Amino acid sequence: MMKTNQIFKSVLVLLLFAGTNCTPKTEKKEPGEKSPNLVIIFTDDQGYGDLSCFGGAHVYTPNIDKMAEEGAMLTSFYVAAPVCTPSRAALMTGCYPRRVSMEPPSGLAVELPNVPPGKRFPVCLAADGNGLNPDEITIAEIAQSVGYCTGMFGKWHLGDQPEFLPTRQGFEEYFGLPYSHDISPRHARQKYFNFPPLPLLEMEEVIELDPDDDYLTRRITERAVKFIKDHKNENFFLYVPHPIPHGPLAASPEIKEEYAQVLANGVQASPELYSTAIYEIDWSVGEILAALKEQGIDENTIVLFTSDNGPAGKRGSAKPLSGRKTQTLEGGMRMPTVIRWPGKIKGGSQIDKLLTTMDLLPTFAKLIGAEIPNDRIIDGKDILPVLLDGADSPHEYFFYSHWGTLEAVRWKDWKLRIIKGEEALYNLKTDMGEQINLKDQYPDIVAQLKKAMQEFDAEVTKNARPAGHVDNPKALALQLNKE
Repeated sequence: MMKTNQIFKSVLVLLLFAGTNCTPKTEKKEPGEKSPNLVIIFTDDQGYGDLSCFGGAHVYTPNIDKMAEEGAMLTSFYVAAPVCTPSRAALMTGCYPRRVSMEPPSGLAVELPNVPPGKRFPVCLAADGNGLNPDEITIAEIAQSVGYCTGMFGKWHLGDQPEFLPTRQGFEEYFGLPYSHDISPRHARQKYFNFPPLPLLEMEEVIELDPDDDYLTRRITERAVKFIKDHKNENFFLYVPHPIPHGPLAASPEIKEEYAQVLANGVQASPELYSTAIYEIDWSVGEILAALKEQGIDENTIVLFTSDNGPAGKRGSAKPLSGRKTQTLEGGMRMPTVIRWPGKIKGGSQIDKLLTTMDLLPTFAKLIGAEIPNDRIIDGKDILPVLLDGADSPHEYFFYSHWGTLEAVRWKDWKLRIIKGEEALYNLKTDMGEQINLKDQYPDIVAQLKKAMQEFDAEVTKNARPAGHVDNPKALALQLNKE
């Protein structure tokens, strides 16, 4: 049985409303005073160079490029981890993954009996007893507390047991996958895992097993567009975490045909399936933006596009950055990010200030007049002054961790990275590819950043909150098999 300490959360729940009509209990604002909607589009394993507007010559992303022309490119925007689960935990909670104990190996990685000793795998696999603690307050619950409708369509990956599903963390509508779409019997390491069939969920009900990968992006997009239409007269928070371009790569036949025609008409891009999948993601962004305009709520909606971590394997591009998924080099955690808010964020601008996914919760909360929990540490900062007025980053330091180990810190333009005792100091302004080690030229900066890492390591260890855990987890796929 899970231990719960939900004093703040219980108070928050009292502010929520039954059912899915999302009507605020507080007095409605007059026309012109309506708070903005928020849409977060979150892709999986898409690299810094995997958008045309970020320099990717192998992809064609006209809708996201137009979004950048009408909004801003965030060129120093970070996720809090270079892999799926901890990155998503940080987005939802506004906290470093270690603070919410969602970054293994802090007692949460999965030990498998037929895997070599000491080998551990990430949290939140199929039938996993670990997940985001229900006591945590998510950005969806923050939105709910002031009357926002909340919907999520796509990949969750913060726990697949009922206690951990999006429906228990502030989302009133949910359609999607509990984890990555390769966590199924076809997984490359299936002999270790013995995964059950991949469940597709509607709220907490399994409605399908092993859904067709080719249509995941299209189905998720259709649900997101329907949510916009259904709630056009209400404030809403919409979260669209696409399962791709994480493998196995896929795209719908319709998009494959359309993309082939685009290339035949002279667009210079790669014909490979990876680029086709990116083109379908761009199509999805276009559908969402078009729906906002058609419903007349375009100018009152903030749309942010980003990815959960860098590209995996040889797929995708992090250029001009070094590193990929699973690494604390810039390419693992610095994401291609575009934000659009007509009339508020200057069109065609580039913002190169240090910003993170953790900042979205406190920024949105302040923007909509919601309270954030005062009984816990929130690592994110209000970045609205940066986005609207060009203020400096509110972060003095940003810390890079992987597998529960603190490996690097950024301060202004400086980054210190320490791997197995080897130190490297980079100036990211002049060397964003992390090629020139300046540690011998700037020993004072090295000493300062080492001290900052040591202090943060001690503080986050002391103040970490427990992840969620249930005993005897069961595969969601069994739901459908029983019917």
